[in-house]
Amino acid sequence: MSEQTLIGVQFRSVGKSYHFFLPEDFAVELGDFVIVNTARGKQIGKVTQKGIPVPENTQDIQSVERLATSKDLLLKDMIKQKEAEAVEKTRQFLEGNEIYAGVKILDAEYSFDSSRLTLFLSYDNVPDFNMRNFIREAAPMFDETRVEIRQVGPRDMAKELSGLGACGIEKRCCSSFLTEFSSISIRMAKSQNVSLTPTEITGICGRLRCCMAFEHEMYEEARKLLPKRKKVIPTPLGEGKVVQVLPLNDSVIVDIPEVGPREITRTELETGKMAEKNPIIPLDDPRLEEHEEDIEVISLSTEKLPAEKEINQKNKGKSRGERNRPGTHRDKLPRFHDEDPDQHQAGSAPHPKAQGKPRPTGRRDRRQHKPGNQTKANGKQST
Repeated sequence: MSEQTLIGVQFRSVGKSYHFFLPEDFAVELGDFVIVNTARGKQIGKVTQKGIPVPENTQDIQSVERLATSKDLLLKDMIKQKEAEAVEKTRQFLEGNEIYAGVKILDAEYSFDSSRLTLFLSYDNVPDFNMRNFIREAAPMFDETRVEIRQVGPRDMAKELSGLGACGIEKRCCSSFLTEFSSISIRMAKSQNVSLTPTEITGICGRLRCCMAFEHEMYEEARKLLPKRKKVIPTPLGEGKVVQVLPLNDSVIVDIPEVGPREITRTELETGKMAEKNPIIPLDDPRLEEHEEDIEVISLSTEKLPAEKEINQKNKGKSRGERNRPGTHRDKLPRFHDEDPDQHQAGSAPHPKAQGKPRPTGRRDRRQHKPGNQTKANGKQST
């Protein structure tokens, strides 16, 4: 008995590969198209895997019928156009019926002989959706074709729509290279010290992010070589309690009573000696000298007035109370109530409006300018 050959066939781009037996007189290469029998009728798919180990149970595995010809490839392109038309017809049908509000059509798939049509619908938010009534009403739109419904989950929906990933990648992982979804648990997020905030650990589909499964095995292998959290261990600086494990740094943070929290590597724990740390370069180190051409000088127009400079020199070293006594610099500083501060600092002429009657600038000045309460400098009140 000759040994059977198992290959992987993919029917959709970035889709799951299904296993099929290859007849003895067939020779295929990766990327070739073949015609196979499936539960949804005849399909045309692309060979993506070769030399797959044969499992013990082979009852449900079908055989490849034949290699695809150029005519079959042309028919495949025509079927894609029919599928796009089926999606548009179904979308218009759903929009025209209020009872199907909330039901969305994602994709359509014809069998290779066009005898079956599978509609991929999303109706998670429609609890009273009746599949049989929908098929009965939508079937007349597709003559001589058996219509089937397949529900699509949130992950499949995000995979089909694609778009920008949460990490900034141009195309989401599920729609670029993930052929099937793996099981993801909250334990993976805890193992990788990822924040358990829902927005941090969930993707656009509302489920846990698939990327947490990429490095889970590496984190688990690194944790096996490090002490567990809350364990009391001896260190070169004394005995302490592990408060955090850093698998990527191959180190742990240990809280030592007399020293405090310190990061200690696995090598330091095994040898019992602290490694020499690179010295911190001081800011006045001659190696950090800046070249004159690398410095950009920016003027913010903060230059003080000459009178203010002189008073600041006199008040240098005095307390705040001594500076605020009567007769100090606040009384001696010139006031420019009628001038634009920006123009005065620049040394330009006063604003044209400032050459008229001076405006009252304080509570006392405003009170003096009220009618019937004129200047009291000479101790007289106008009538």
